[in-house]
Parts: sequence; structure tokens; C-alpha cells
Amino acid sequence: MPATASFEVQPPRDTPHGSPQPADSGPHTVNLAYERTGSGAPLLLLHGIGHHHQAWDPVRHVLAAERDVIAVDLPGFGTSPALPSEFTYDAVTVASVLDAFCRSLGIERPHVAGNSLGGLLALELGRRGRARSVTALSPAGFWTERERAYAFGTLRAMRLGALALPLPLIDRLSRSGPGRAALTSTIYARPGRRSPEAVVAETLALRNATGFEETLAVGREAGFRHDVAEVPVAIAWGTKDRILLRRQGVRAKRTIPGARLVRLPGCGHVPMNDDPALVSRVILDTSR
Repeated sequence: MPATASFEVQPPRDTPHGSPQPADSGPHTVNLAYERTGSGAPLLLLHGIGHHHQAWDPVRHVLAAERDVIAVDLPGFGTSPALPSEFTYDAVTVASVLDAFCRSLGIERPHVAGNSLGGLLALELGRRGRARSVTALSPAGFWTERERAYAFGTLRAMRLGALALPLPLIDRLSRSGPGRAALTSTIYARPGRRSPEAVVAETLALRNATGFEETLAVGREAGFRHDVAEVPVAIAWGTKDRILLRRQGVRAKRTIPGARLVRLPGCGHVPMNDDPALVSRVILDTSR
């Protein structure tokens, strides 16, 4: 069962509307849900927009054999509540929240693996020296404007579908291979591998994500343009990613020349489901 960490974070100096905070604006309490398993060096797992920490379930037991694995629901996703109104959902702010979350657990610099939005956040933590290593699976932030518009349009369509479908229909679709493909083939190359229960849960996670719209709104300005030279970095991309096209991995490699660029054959945008053994190996190798 997920635990909840409650900790204090200082809000950013600017409000979401760009005006400065009052001089006496103090720290705010943030709550994040997470699951922690295994032993060894700490490894923080960050999911993508509209998902939840259970996205990592296909690889968690393998990783936990060698790592102290912390899979967290990002603010406004899964069972983690939205951020206080003084906070925005940009990568810099959310990375600060995640750093404070780790400190609340007594962890200073974990290894970090992230997918999509989580990959962007993992790179931001690495950039600021708050990660021991970074594994970014199809990370956001290396798109052209046209590619970003396509990705955001696809994500909005997925969200609208999750909002529109009645729960009995979601449950019925989840019980067949074609139905699971209809619900999840945008993010998985092998949707039949997901259990009916997992498909229902992640469809509802997308529907109920309180941070979805604000994250997408600030994402219009999101882009990662920094080198991450001080820690090991692996950037891995599925050859069947239908949301962030794999050519973005080449741009990521140009931005972070020291990164290891890994091809994930036959994997979609959320590769942990499509090839758990390969994804686990990439993460463990990077976090040695």
C-alpha cells in the first residue's frame, strides 16, 4: 500500500501570474504518495503526465532486488494531491518539490529514472546535482514546436477519452486484448501485456489527474537545453514511441553529449510494460 510523505517546501519567488510572493510567504506543506521496496542504493522512479507510480510495476520487483526503490506519484497525479496554489507545475518547481520529498525520507542524492515528463524531471534533478545518475526514458523537452503540438494534442485526446468513457465500459474493454489496445495502445506497443486491473486503474488515473491541465499549460514553454555533465546519464527511446518520436533522442544526445543513447526495440512511449527486462537492465547499468 502507498505511504504518504508530508513535508514543507518554500514556494517559488514568483506566483503563477508572474507577480512576486508577499515578503512573509513561508513554506507550504506538500503531500506525495509513494511506495518503497527493496534495499541498496536509493532509486527514485518518476512517471509521465496523466499516469501514476504503478506505471513502474513491471520493473519494480527486478529493480528492488538491487536498489532501494521509491516510486512516487507526482504532484496532482495518482493519489498525490495538487500542489498549493502558490506553486506552478514547471520542471524547476516540481524538481524542487521532489528534492524536498527525498530529503524528507532521509535521501540526499538518489539515482533517478523517469519516463516522459518524469524523464524531464530526472534530467532537471541531474542538472542541479540532486541525482547520482539519471535514466531518462523518452524524456519530454527535446521536441520541435510541431512535435510538441502533436504530442500535446494526442495527450488531450487521451484525457478526453478517459473523461468520456463510463466506468462499466472501461471495465468491459479492459477484459479483452482488443479493448486494452483501444484504451492504451497510444502509450504501449504491447498493450496486451497489461492486466485488466492495471488498464482500468491507469485510465482512471488519467481521468482524475488534478495536475494534468496545469502541467500541460506550462509544458508549452518546456524544453531541456542544458548539459548534464557531472553524473552518468542514459537516454533510452522506444522504436515504436507514438507520442514523442524517437528522432528526439538524437537531439537529446546533442544536448547532453556525454549521455549514453539506448535504443529500445519494439517499445512504445511507456517502455516498462513492453520490455521490462531491457528497461531494468538499462536502469541498473546506469545506476552502478
